[in-house]
Amino acid sequence: MSATADRAETDGEHQAARRLGFTDGQVVQEIGYDEDCDEELRSEIEAVTGGELFDEDYEDVADAVLLWYREDDGDLVDVLVDALTALADGGHIWLLTPKAGRPGHIEPSDIGEAAPTAGLTQTSSVSAGRDWAGTRLVAPKAKVGKR
Repeated sequence: MSATADRAETDGEHQAARRLGFTDGQVVQEIGYDEDCDEELRSEIEAVTGGELFDEDYEDVADAVLLWYREDDGDLVDVLVDALTALADGGHIWLLTPKAGRPGHIEPSDIGEAAPTAGLTQTSSVSAGRDWAGTRLVAPKAKVGKR
């Protein structure tokens, strides 16, 4: 098998992680992990980035945060603000919530209200697995040198 064919097969194997924009070498912090999380997606992200997912106690800078959030996980604004603490400039948060009809589902309008309050902008929404929806959130770029 050629290197190109090997690469195509690998890309297909990790399609969900690549669709979420994860790339080799990224540092990813994971918050809100529990037994209901999508293990296949987690494994794909680790395979694509080439490293393990760091837990909530990670104290260095992360390129991305994988945030599993359910209806009973506390105030969404507070959770988002906490997720920003380790996020690198230009980084993003993937807010993963249970899809409609699943236990712990939250309405997209709740995300739409909480994100700007936490200082974030919603850029896209995707299906992140059989039971999880993903919302990509970014912090506005700092305006350096403007007064």
